[in-house]
Amino acid sequence: MTGKGKARMGVIGLGMGKNHVKNYQKYERCKVVALCDSNRALLKSVAQECNVSRAYTSIDKMLNAPLNLDGVSIALPNYLHAPVTIQALNKGINVLCEKPMAMNAQEAQEMVSAAKKNKRKLTINFGYRFTDLCTALKEIISKGTLGDIYYCRSIWHRRRGGIPKMGSWFGIKSTSGGGPMIDLGVHRLDLALWFMGYPQAKTVSAGTYAYIGRRLAAETGTKFDVEDLAVAFIRLENGASMILETSWEGYSEKKEDMVTQLYGTKGGVIQRNIAEGYSFEAKMFTEEDGVLKESIILGAKRTKNAMEHFVDCILDDLEPITPGEQGVECMKILDAIYLSAEKGGEIALT
Repeated sequence: MTGKGKARMGVIGLGMGKNHVKNYQKYERCKVVALCDSNRALLKSVAQECNVSRAYTSIDKMLNAPLNLDGVSIALPNYLHAPVTIQALNKGINVLCEKPMAMNAQEAQEMVSAAKKNKRKLTINFGYRFTDLCTALKEIISKGTLGDIYYCRSIWHRRRGGIPKMGSWFGIKSTSGGGPMIDLGVHRLDLALWFMGYPQAKTVSAGTYAYIGRRLAAETGTKFDVEDLAVAFIRLENGASMILETSWEGYSEKKEDMVTQLYGTKGGVIQRNIAEGYSFEAKMFTEEDGVLKESIILGAKRTKNAMEHFVDCILDDLEPITPGEQGVECMKILDAIYLSAEKGGEIALT
């Protein structure tokens, strides 16, 4: 679809998806025409709050209804990302899928193949890219200000009490695919790779741990068979290295600790959250006439969020900046992290 008309959007899954609905409704280039969630109470509540008249408890019924949908957001539990995305793409509907893209790289590649076969857009909600600050950092890095980036450390740690909805699908491998590495780590992995130009991974060595999560599961009588902490050392094909760390539970200093730090041949940057919250700051460290220089990085002009960008891609026939292909690369690394931890050794990807 191209031109000046409004894109007709739907949202499937209203836990995280409620944020998609609100972001779409703030954007003048689209209209949310349908919602779907198996939770009838949640569906009714969001439909009333957001004034959307068409509400479905069945994904099949929504996708088969004569809604003329241009795009749909999929914000379901991880195990449903691939099948529902492929179903929508086969119906000729463009898809914005929540992270992680899929349960594994094979599913992710099947999603990309479906998008190509149906000539539709597939974009992944790597939402931390869509910020003024990260846009400014990317512009600085793309200009070569840091030189060649040879090392990165990217982390997201949570203090005790960080397991989302203990006893829910998040902590069950068959529905989530993993714990904090696939839930939180995927954000810091994508952000780091994006800053670095998305080099492919060569080898991965990792460890996963679940001491606290398993203890809590035993105490509460719930199921928990994923990790609560994971660490990985990643060698990239361009010679650079990356440390990736993430946790839901740990005896750490901060409630939320998010950091991505890059070291280059001409300079470095650090991006981190402020006061254990979800606002961020960034600094750059360079050298000028033999003197070390520290600079505060300010955000660029307003960056459109993932939903606005998705709508623009549909209406203006643009390529997404968070394409499915990059989601596949992330999933390959995540697969290797879990396999390395299971095998207790390094895994080669190429």
